[in-house]
Amino acid sequence: MLGLIDYFEPVTDNIGLFADAFLVTLEICLYGATGSLLLGTLIAACRVSPLPPLQRVGSAWVTVFRNCPLTIVLFFCAFGLPEIGINAPFFWFGIIGLVLYTSAFACEAVRSGINSVSAGQAEAARAVGLTFIQSLGTVVLPQAMRTVVPPLGSVIIAMIKNSAIVGAVGVGGDLFSTYGTLVSARGLPIIPVLLGVAAGYLLITIPGGILLGVLERRVAVAR
Repeated sequence: MLGLIDYFEPVTDNIGLFADAFLVTLEICLYGATGSLLLGTLIAACRVSPLPPLQRVGSAWVTVFRNCPLTIVLFFCAFGLPEIGINAPFFWFGIIGLVLYTSAFACEAVRSGINSVSAGQAEAARAVGLTFIQSLGTVVLPQAMRTVVPPLGSVIIAMIKNSAIVGAVGVGGDLFSTYGTLVSARGLPIIPVLLGVAAGYLLITIPGGILLGVLERRVAVAR
């Protein structure tokens, strides 16, 4: 038992650093999830819009970001945007890249939910004088969201794991960069540090999965 404790000394001796990194990673995930859901819903609205130009914009967005590696998107945001005069801390560039990439997957999840709602619901909304935006926001989306909790949950969990790549574009203080600090800069053993980093991500993904499961069950009862 004592030997096991000694083995994890690189983690226990730097628990404060891991705790700070966990909070930064959690912040990245919260911003990323919120932005991805909002932008993904907007793009989904474009894809089901009766206006062909909006449909093409939504389709192009999904095609580009779903088929482009996340690393390329992140590096473009971090090193490409400053070239055209857009400057911000790497923290925000990382979140922007994460949101742009994840929104394409969130869009398809929301769109599948919209398509699952009976067409008669939207027709009834238009019959009483509601516009497309009004019918989508007050009639269709509330019903669609009940069916998109599982796929959106999978998208968010994947985004949390993808947030590790954000550390590769210069975002400091997160769990990924903590690994580099302890192993590369301080020369600590790789395996215990990696296990500490993995534990940090598990502390986010496992409770997140449980909460999504509870929400899914509650929505299923509501239906």
